[in-house]
Amino acid sequence: MRHTTKLCVRGYHLDVYGHVNNARYLEFLEEARWRFFEEQDVIEAITGEALAMVVVNININYRRAALIHEELEIATEVTRVGNKSFVIHQEIAVAETGEMIADTDGTYVLFDNAIGTSVVIEGKYKELLDRLR
Repeated sequence: MRHTTKLCVRGYHLDVYGHVNNARYLEFLEEARWRFFEEQDVIEAITGEALAMVVVNININYRRAALIHEELEIATEVTRVGNKSFVIHQEIAVAETGEMIADTDGTYVLFDNAIGTSVVIEGKYKELLDRLR
């Protein structure tokens, strides 16, 4: 299941070079993930049981700088669900042209806040994440 989120580049997203700073892309990607998970009722299903989805690895390929007033489209999809982790692929592109800005594959775990460690993805959590693929 592929989900898209649109964001407009604002002045406060820019660095001294006049383009979006590399660290800001992490915020854009996170916003898109939150919207995706909220729309699919994943946040409440997981956090209601004191779990969190935690990033354990993320690799970003920067293709070109995003500039002020560009509307960006961020595609988000779960591409793999394993025993203890799952992978989310995301792409940031210029909405109007489809020109690629950046793409990433991030690895996430379900983290149990009460015991302070990741947990096996099974049962309803596996079904929930599999539904998003």
